[in-house]
Amino acid sequence: MALDNAVAVVRDGSRAAAVLHPLRLKILGALREPDSASGVARRLNLPRQRVNYHVRELARAGFLSRAGDRRRGNMVERRYVAAARSYVLSPDLLGTLGAEVTASGDSLAAGHLIALLSRAHAEVGLALQTGAETGKRFQTFSIGCDVRFETAEQRAWFEDALRRAVLDVVDRLASPAADGAGAPAPGQLHRLIVGCYAAPRKVGQSHFPGPQRRKV
Repeated sequence: MALDNAVAVVRDGSRAAAVLHPLRLKILGALREPDSASGVARRLNLPRQRVNYHVRELARAGFLSRAGDRRRGNMVERRYVAAARSYVLSPDLLGTLGAEVTASGDSLAAGHLIALLSRAHAEVGLALQTGAETGKRFQTFSIGCDVRFETAEQRAWFEDALRRAVLDVVDRLASPAADGAGAPAPGQLHRLIVGCYAAPRKVGQSHFPGPQRRKV
């Protein structure tokens, strides 16, 4: 089954170790389209035996899938293709060293945002893997947009208005996450994360469309 958005989440340490190798990453990128180890070796101008070894290791770790054979002269080349279009490493790989979300976290601290995103990364990755194994689509929704603030005051006004708007929607349209005794309430639990951060200067270009402004 094709993975959601062709993204595979690596949650196993041995698999992560198998792919975190400069040449294997190049080979995996080259095999986004089906090819043989010999074909990749020609494209990368590397010895065939060297590339073939790494192709076998990537296939053994589940990063490559068989894609049929191809006859080249008197030889038959076995072709492979990357099992996913792209990959991300799960924060679960760090175990107890991973960032933790605490109830008393400072909502203005960068570390708190990192912890929230790490938890979402790990949980969505697990659900994505489970969905791929069971054939069930994992339902999510997300919003991404780039905005600019010309002054610190403008950013503070935006932050306050956004917080009040989100909390108002949660209060009016969502059910409580827990009952009066602190036990899980009925219904499917969802997590909502809203974050905003200043993009590093080297990543200054926009990656998302700007918000659509309503005409008045």
